[in-house]
Amino acid sequence: MSDKHWTANKDDNSIVWLKLDKTDGGANVLSGPVLLELNENLNALEADLPKGLVVYSGKSNGFIMGADIKEFTKIENSDQGYELARLAQKALDRLEQLHCPTVAVINGFALGGGLELAIACDYRIALDSEKRILGFPEVQLGIHPGFGGTVRAVRIAGVRPAMQMMLTGNPINVSKGRRIGLIDKVVDETSWRDAANKLVSTAPPKREAPFVERVLSSAIARPFIRNVLLKQVRSKARKEHYPAPYAIIDLWSRFGAKGDVAYQAEARSLAELMCTDTSRNLVRVFFLQNKLKGQGSKDAPKVRHVHVVGAGVMGGDIASWCAYRGLTVTLQDRELKYVEPALNRAQRLFTKRVRDDHKRAETVSRLTADVNGDGAAQADLIIEAIFEDLDAKQSLYKDLQAKMKPGALLATNTSSIRLEELRKVLDAPQRFIGLHFFNPVSQLPLVEVIRCDDTQQEALDIGFGFVKKISKLPLECASSPGFVVNRILAPYTNEALMLAEEGVALPEIDNAAETFGMPMGPIELVDSVGIDVAMHVAKVLGAAMNRPVPAQLEKLVEAGHFGRKSGQGFYQWVDGKSVKPPSDGQVPADIEDRLILPMLNEAVACLAEGVISDAELLDAGVIFGTGFAPFRGGPLQYARSRGIAAVVERLRALTASYGERFTPHPGWSEL
Repeated sequence: MSDKHWTANKDDNSIVWLKLDKTDGGANVLSGPVLLELNENLNALEADLPKGLVVYSGKSNGFIMGADIKEFTKIENSDQGYELARLAQKALDRLEQLHCPTVAVINGFALGGGLELAIACDYRIALDSEKRILGFPEVQLGIHPGFGGTVRAVRIAGVRPAMQMMLTGNPINVSKGRRIGLIDKVVDETSWRDAANKLVSTAPPKREAPFVERVLSSAIARPFIRNVLLKQVRSKARKEHYPAPYAIIDLWSRFGAKGDVAYQAEARSLAELMCTDTSRNLVRVFFLQNKLKGQGSKDAPKVRHVHVVGAGVMGGDIASWCAYRGLTVTLQDRELKYVEPALNRAQRLFTKRVRDDHKRAETVSRLTADVNGDGAAQADLIIEAIFEDLDAKQSLYKDLQAKMKPGALLATNTSSIRLEELRKVLDAPQRFIGLHFFNPVSQLPLVEVIRCDDTQQEALDIGFGFVKKISKLPLECASSPGFVVNRILAPYTNEALMLAEEGVALPEIDNAAETFGMPMGPIELVDSVGIDVAMHVAKVLGAAMNRPVPAQLEKLVEAGHFGRKSGQGFYQWVDGKSVKPPSDGQVPADIEDRLILPMLNEAVACLAEGVISDAELLDAGVIFGTGFAPFRGGPLQYARSRGIAAVVERLRALTASYGERFTPHPGWSEL
């Protein structure tokens, strides 16, 4: 019996304890070799049947993360994908069909293939945890469960709970897993062996979907439920962009999670999805996200106390998010009346995100008002988030550096003033960085970490570590007008406003962008960000790049129409949603290229000018910072898939038709 990854031990009661501890990784994944070795262990178990089998993890960080995604990148065609899926399915089929009780012990994350293996066992024990550790996240990679999960999850939990997990990709916690039948028993870490022994010896009836859920999976009910599910999915994703959720619904509606044919169809469907551009790009984005997370040194000083100066919307929300993520936070402003609105917003965030009363109270206690600024002397990191005025910021820095403890780091959330100007009053300018958050802080995952040419690496590493500590993604950028995200968005929104001036209906402009794959159109985006904020960014970039500020922005700001936050902008906003007027549907044939290609051109400019040094990180930053269609892999990846020469030629044609704003950047020749 092979024991490179799996170790089997039979105790005195004839129970086999089968441990997975993948030798060449920090987390367990179901790679091809791991699955082959599982098959070898199953051969031995079938030949000498034990009283029971308990499958558990040798990793302290969790059960099984899922399939080995690195293997996905090596699959060249659907036949290879089908072989991999069937290898896993057959192994889990054998596990399910063992003629003895089988128990999976979940000591942490059980995701994708890991959860599929667990539900192939008769029973599942989970260590008590509030974390969302159970899930089928495959849809986020453009695929769906393929190791039997689309069948077994429905059989055990029912169509509605199972579909919710598979269609969204969102994980659930242990208590919900028990409620829907995926978990049989919840224990602490000291008693799981006793619990497993008891399940093997008593062999209670296995969990199956409730009667109502079984009725909903019947041939008569499936067409009706299918239509409900399709309606839900269509409101979130287009089939041509994200085919996986539609494939999940199709598999269930055809087979009702029954029979060997359902497993084979699942494997074939998975294999076909794995070879789509959508899946290949989303897998690439997965690795790019890990690359963002991998920045910085693990040896950099840790941030435990953050002092935020400026309790406006951005500063207050940065403070509350840091407290929510476990840091001690002091929030300073001129008077308590300026801090109190931020504390009220923080309370709403904590109420929504922290369900346990005791833990919510702990979270609230980590955030305190600090009008006198006493927290600056204890803080590891001070974030300045006051209004955009050079003199005011520099005056504040003089005061702060006199209070800061040795080794503390000062950062600014400026979106428009060059760091080289801001840091002139500092005694240690090389230890000053930018931490540019995006609004709303609680929802947008990217934080730009801004540097100057001589910024100390340790200062950057502290910044990287802090951003990752609060569960955000850091993107290193040079101090430059607009940095990366705002710079790339600016020509996109500007062109949208030029289309509007030409008479194109605003909803049609937004629709063109959404058809391409953007999460929302540029007009709605400006309204959501705030027209006053958009005008400020337009002025900064306009001055730096000799671009006019769109007149529509100035007119709306003068009229007091700031977009969503004021209830009126380009659109009227009711209950937080835009009310879009009807349009005649008349749009220019080249509207998509006019909106999207300037973003590509600006991305190339950022790379060529050294605003960002890594093309892959640029793609990742634009996806996580602007929402650029993830299934297209980022602006540079999209340009490559379309053809660099073809994009440049198209930009030249647009230049001839509309002017020099479309002129291809010289950096295209180096891409």
